[in-house]
Amino acid sequence: MNNQELKEFLEEKTDLYNRPHFIETDPIQVPKAFSGKENIEIAGFLTATIAWGNRTSIIRNAHRLLHLLDHHPYEFITTASERELFVASEFVHRTFNQPDTLYFLQSLRNLYLKKGGLEKAFLKGFKEDMTVYSSLREFRNLFFELPGQARTRKHISDVTSGSAAKRLNMYLRWMCRNDNRGVDIGIWKGIPTSSLMLPLDVHTGNVARKLGILTRKQNDWKAVEEVMSVLRNFDAADPVKYDFALFGLGAFEKF
Repeated sequence: MNNQELKEFLEEKTDLYNRPHFIETDPIQVPKAFSGKENIEIAGFLTATIAWGNRTSIIRNAHRLLHLLDHHPYEFITTASERELFVASEFVHRTFNQPDTLYFLQSLRNLYLKKGGLEKAFLKGFKEDMTVYSSLREFRNLFFELPGQARTRKHISDVTSGSAAKRLNMYLRWMCRNDNRGVDIGIWKGIPTSSLMLPLDVHTGNVARKLGILTRKQNDWKAVEEVMSVLRNFDAADPVKYDFALFGLGAFEKF
């Protein structure tokens, strides 16, 4: 396929998958079940944090974690006693264990009570040079301000080490992209859709390579930048919409 044919193919697949039925099997259904900006963004962040492995398990465990927060995550995180935080931290998802859950709850409390919340934490670095790379770098620094176990740091991707930061980029897509299709949530306005980066994973990476829009073998930050340079040529205003096409082709069509 030439570039025009490839763009038309991806547009067709994006139109097919960027629809409400996508929500039925996707973790985005978890934050979409909440109301209120803070509840939505916290539910989304915690869901994105554990979004690796079987999607059914991710959704089930995300709902379980939010049940431990009384289905009012913002109120719980900002008002719960240390004992209540400890009880809620019994949650486990694969290698995300009790110490990690407790640290995440404590760090979220710190962000909301002292830093202005999740949105401001992601905006801090973005305002430096208007890149998601800087947003994710500075967010990680803020998130790990509190003392904690080294093991917990692996649950927030480090772009300075070359990570593709799939889950964080997915979270930003959820929060920042308003697709007028009822899928992405789009409640954050400080990071424009045009600046978002692809949540590169096994599915999107393999499909991108088969389509010839990614040559790098590793799924790392350089690969994200490479594929985004192509997708921005197809749609500079909303390049990450093609995530639906690439993921759908890989996960549902076994392209």
